[in-house]
Amino acid sequence: MKILLATNNKHKVNEIKEKILEYGLVVDLLTLSDVSNEKIEIEENGSTLEENALIKAKQCFELFGIPSVADDTGLEVFSLGGLPGVHSARFAGPNSTDAENRKKLLSLLEGRSYEERKARFRTVFCYYDGIVPKFFEGLCNGVIIEEERGENGFGYDSIFLPSGYNITFAQMDLAEKNKISHRSIAVVKFVNFLNEQHGVKK
Repeated sequence: MKILLATNNKHKVNEIKEKILEYGLVVDLLTLSDVSNEKIEIEENGSTLEENALIKAKQCFELFGIPSVADDTGLEVFSLGGLPGVHSARFAGPNSTDAENRKKLLSLLEGRSYEERKARFRTVFCYYDGIVPKFFEGLCNGVIIEEERGENGFGYDSIFLPSGYNITFAQMDLAEKNKISHRSIAVVKFVNFLNEQHGVKK
């Protein structure tokens, strides 16, 4: 079967493909660049991660007729009421860079205690095949450190220290991160769903 990954983010594609290969999922995994010569931009105007994931998956299915899976991810800092949350990718402004988003978050947490720096990454996957959307959630708890560490990863990885570890996501290689990451957990749930519902064997 063919499945379209509804994203232009190469980092996300690599993480997802790595996990799917690990589980031996027998599918033809496509990205937007495989199905279109034009860059597909989908406006994520939902108020929740679930809404944004559905918007992307549904629009890609309607455009290309291929069962599609999309995700939306947010970093949620508990002391900030869950911010940046659904606005994580544009926390510092509509066209903000990862570095600008990290800088804003660190400034908001300046002088805060360890407890006030507790946070979690939350990923929501949506699989849509033209019938009923299916959602899969992955969580990873941790804390926001005071300064950036590491060169790998993207987004907030360099300031997120996952629970039980003394290195950030950005200090891990992809294989190590994929053992515990929020996206990895959601992917595993998605893979298991395909195996159970569609007879796709590991």
